[in-house]
Amino acid sequence: MSSDISQAFGHPEERAEASAGADPRDRISLRDHVVEADIGAFQQERGHRQRLRFNIVVEVRATPAPLEDDVDRILSYDRLTEAIAAELAAERVNLLETLAARVAERILAARQAMRVFVRIEKLDRGPGALGVEIVRSRAAAPLRVKAAGGEAEPLFPVVAYLSNAAIAAPDLGARLDALLAEGSPVILTVGAPVGAVPQSGQRPTQRRIELLAIEQNAWVLAARDSRCLVVASRTEIDWAMRHHQMVVWAPSKLVLDAVDGPKVHDGVALALWLAETLSAKRLELHGAVSAPAGSRVPLCPVPL
Repeated sequence: MSSDISQAFGHPEERAEASAGADPRDRISLRDHVVEADIGAFQQERGHRQRLRFNIVVEVRATPAPLEDDVDRILSYDRLTEAIAAELAAERVNLLETLAARVAERILAARQAMRVFVRIEKLDRGPGALGVEIVRSRAAAPLRVKAAGGEAEPLFPVVAYLSNAAIAAPDLGARLDALLAEGSPVILTVGAPVGAVPQSGQRPTQRRIELLAIEQNAWVLAARDSRCLVVASRTEIDWAMRHHQMVVWAPSKLVLDAVDGPKVHDGVALALWLAETLSAKRLELHGAVSAPAGSRVPLCPVPL
């Protein structure tokens, strides 16, 4: 059996381990937790409780201080079972996908949780188990800000990829004006500049060279319009989003630090990854750029 198939049909813990980086995080898991619930989109499922089996793995951040055998310093297993019980009690849902996403979001609300794998299976719908498995990370959860009423509301930015032609276009300022006029946070991304990128012959070194080439182009864009502040870290991006500042993303830090980050360094692919990471409302593609398939955010080509 191939490794991909083995991971697909193995426990979520195997998938978490397989996708971990060079410095893997600690993990806690819940295995074969079975509950009964009224769930399902088909009429024959309504009003009839059926068994659901949950398998969950959560990657957690390292505890900065000594544990001192104190349960308050860890992510408790109870948090996982409580997330399941709370979502099942909140309302009836039709889809396992909906339930899995809500359970994952509730678990990621814990400060220790960084990434969660959730598998849910129906045990009474046939001779086998029918199920779904999802992966969600803290990075993919939208940034929340306090509204006038004091409640935290999600903040969805607009990510805009500017081709080299768009950067050099005489209407650059007007394009940026249009982006800002909407009132949403704006994050600009770029690709590599025109010209050959130096070749090192070593994959890790080449990866950094290609990312740095994109960052050079980010500074070219910043030089064309003073509103374009170049930022590199998630903290800088979040601050800019809260204050509705327009920024240009320098990708090296986020990409190299990501456990499950993008493996290619095409500018559009990186823009799409950032848009999905930030839960953007859309990704605008300015210039003659091919839109990638399979995006989880709306793609909006904007011709020159």
